[in-house]
Amino acid sequence: MSLVKVNELLQHATEHHYGVAAINTVNYETISCAIAAAEAERVPVIIQFFPGLDKYIPLKHISYMAKDLANKATVPVAVHLDHSASYEIAVGGIRDGFPSVMVDGSALPYEENIEVTKAVVKTASIFDVDVEAELGHVGNAQNLDDLTNTDHFTNVDKAVEFVERTGCGSLAIAVGNAHGNYIQKPDLDFDRIKEIRKAVSIPLVMHGCSGIPDEQMQEAVNLGMSKFNIATEYFTAMYRSMEQGMEATGHDGNGLKMLFISRKGMIDFVAGKMRLLNPNKFSM
Repeated sequence: MSLVKVNELLQHATEHHYGVAAINTVNYETISCAIAAAEAERVPVIIQFFPGLDKYIPLKHISYMAKDLANKATVPVAVHLDHSASYEIAVGGIRDGFPSVMVDGSALPYEENIEVTKAVVKTASIFDVDVEAELGHVGNAQNLDDLTNTDHFTNVDKAVEFVERTGCGSLAIAVGNAHGNYIQKPDLDFDRIKEIRKAVSIPLVMHGCSGIPDEQMQEAVNLGMSKFNIATEYFTAMYRSMEQGMEATGHDGNGLKMLFISRKGMIDFVAGKMRLLNPNKFSM
C-alpha cells in the first residue's frame, strides 16, 4: 500500500477507533522491523526520527531509507520527523525529504508557540508537508512535577484557539504523560482527553508512551487519541534482542548473524504494541 500521508492515516485511525504506533527509529534495522511488525499485524505504522540523532545518521539519509521501505510495504506506512525544537530544524526536515514534521514550541510562551507553529505550517503547506504541534508540557518522566502538576497539562480552551490560529494538522497534548522511563506509574487525565477530543477536530497525539500501563493506553485509544509515540521501550527491546542474539551465537563474534537473530525480538515488541493499540480489532 506504500507511503501515505500522516494526517490521512491519523484521520482514518480516529474514524475507525484504533491507535497508530509511531515508532522512533535510528537505522535500517529499527525501520524494517517496525514495518515487518505492521505487515504481520495488518495495521498501519508511522516511522519517525528524532532530529537530535542527526549526528548518528543525517536526516536526508533516514528519510530516504524510510520512504523507500514504506513504498515497498504491504500496509500503509507514514514517515515523520519528531520533536523539531525550532523553525529551522522543522524546515530542515522538510528540505531533507520528510513528508511530515513536528514543531515543538511547547517550552515557549503560548503566543510564541503559536507564532513558530504558524510559520512552520505556512512553509510546510508550500511543499504539501503535514505538521504536528504540541500544546502543554510533556516533560521528563523522571520529574514527578511533570507527571502530576496539572498546570503543565493542556488547557482545553487554549487547545481550541491554538488549532484555529496555527492550522496544525495534529496536536500532541499533555495529560500526565512524559518522555523516558517513568519514576512512578503515570495516571492519565482521561477527563481532559475527553474534553479536548470533543473540542478539537484534528487527530490527537500521545507522547511518552513507553511505560504507560496497558489499560490506560487502550482507554486513550477508545477516547479518541490516534498517534502513540514509542521510543524508549523500542530501543530497550532492540538492546535485549541483541543480547539474546549474542547468546544465541555463543558469543562467536559474528555480528551479522547476531543482527539477523535479533530481528525477531524487535518485531515481536512492535507487534505487541500494535495489538495493544488496536482494541477494536481493526485490520487492513
